[in-house]
Amino acid sequence: MLKSIKVRDYMTRHLVTFRSDTDLFTAINRLLEHRISGAPVIDSQGHLIGLLSEGDCLRGILSGAYYEAIGGNVSAYMTSEVETISPETDIIEVSERFLRGRLGRMPVIEDGRLVGQISRHDVLRAVKEFAQHDKGHPAEE
Repeated sequence: MLKSIKVRDYMTRHLVTFRSDTDLFTAINRLLEHRISGAPVIDSQGHLIGLLSEGDCLRGILSGAYYEAIGGNVSAYMTSEVETISPETDIIEVSERFLRGRLGRMPVIEDGRLVGQISRHDVLRAVKEFAQHDKGHPAEE
């Protein structure tokens, strides 16, 4: 049953992260280098304090161009209000939350700390593997 599949089983654990004092252009370079559209911003204890997306970076560049002062730190441009999820949440609930919003991924928080991230892609992979297992077919990667 899909409710038995937990976020913990399919989340990505090794994430690119930023600190609030990371330079905006350093962050942009890391997003481009890793071919990702955003990354969590954490404090020194690993607590999530925000997310920095490509859109946040574009806003930073445009507002900087307008004021002729391009750059600054991630903290000036990151999104502070972030929807998160527990590693014990089941795949059905995650799917429903993805469908309700425009999010493509959610940070996974356990005991107040960032432990991973779950994406729509991860959910599709979980459902595919579950369906193939039920049919007796091994999952293809």
